[in-house]
Amino acid sequence: MIRSLFLVSCLAFAGTAVAQEQAAPAPATPQAPAPAAAPAAAPAKPAAPVGDAARGRQLTYTCQGCHGVTGYKNAYPNYHVPKIGGQAAPYLVNALTEYQQGNRKHPTMQAQAESFSAQDIADIAAYLSSLK
Repeated sequence: MIRSLFLVSCLAFAGTAVAQEQAAPAPATPQAPAPAAAPAAAPAKPAAPVGDAARGRQLTYTCQGCHGVTGYKNAYPNYHVPKIGGQAAPYLVNALTEYQQGNRKHPTMQAQAESFSAQDIADIAAYLSSLK
């Protein structure tokens, strides 16, 4: 008899659970996660100025005093001054920018480069790179 009561109570309990499932609203189907937002685009670097060789020629008149003399040696510090005519424009832009920012050390070149704008540097590089 106890076994019968146990069986009946289990069936009753199961019947109650089934009735509750039928009465309860169906759970919402899981929705796909929202797509991740696209990463924000990095701010574009401003375009490098285009050099004007004619203007660069006017800006390089002081450069010729050291860099235009074949075999010239600088008094301080004592070393051979490189010829820069015909050098690649990107190299010249980089070198002058490095002097301007203090990453290349030479007192005269740093003083010269500090006075140049980005446009001046592009113009100087355009002119000097055109020389052969």
